[in-house]
Amino acid sequence: MAEDKEQTGEEKVELHISGDDAGLPAFRDLGAEEMARYRGLIEAVLFVATEPQTVAMIARTINLDRVNTRILADSLVDDFAERDGGISLREIAGGYQFVTSDRYSEEMREILQTSKREKLSRSVMETLAIISYRQPITLPEIEDVRGVASRPHVVTLLAKRLIKPQGTRPVPGRPTLYVTTKTFLQHFALNSLAELPPLEELKELKFDEIE
Repeated sequence: MAEDKEQTGEEKVELHISGDDAGLPAFRDLGAEEMARYRGLIEAVLFVATEPQTVAMIARTINLDRVNTRILADSLVDDFAERDGGISLREIAGGYQFVTSDRYSEEMREILQTSKREKLSRSVMETLAIISYRQPITLPEIEDVRGVASRPHVVTLLAKRLIKPQGTRPVPGRPTLYVTTKTFLQHFALNSLAELPPLEELKELKFDEIE
């Protein structure tokens, strides 16, 4: 016979753990010293990372729950923004990554001799812009917008991993649909496609400076 809840004074609580949380410590309030330690550890982890790190990735690396990890990572973002120095911490492609501050981007391009980068032709840039703003989109649709053959440009963008195939359009011939990739977001320091500038401000994205 089940125990009466009034007798035991206890309620059965079901915990729903997502795949990202499995194996991570449970949330707990951190003391000031612990917060300072984990905050510094997160900063160090992000400093050496070569790719954006998601909350789950950081949490697993430092063995901390996702809630505290998110809070501490966001506090670092705010601190670097307030500091307004040479680097900033931003959310890019669903993760956190250190990037050069916008005010020094031009100087850093010169210092790092980015003028030696392989530049995309204007036609390839135009194709990438069309895909960026109209995705998912097929090759015939791209060519319809541009008015010229665009297959070689799509091949170039695929080779540079800026776009990828994602399904097919349910029409005769079932043409391949193309979308931009995480590499695209990383290169342009975007956290999501929602951060793309309006079309009239497209020059803010330097499509001609792709490594």
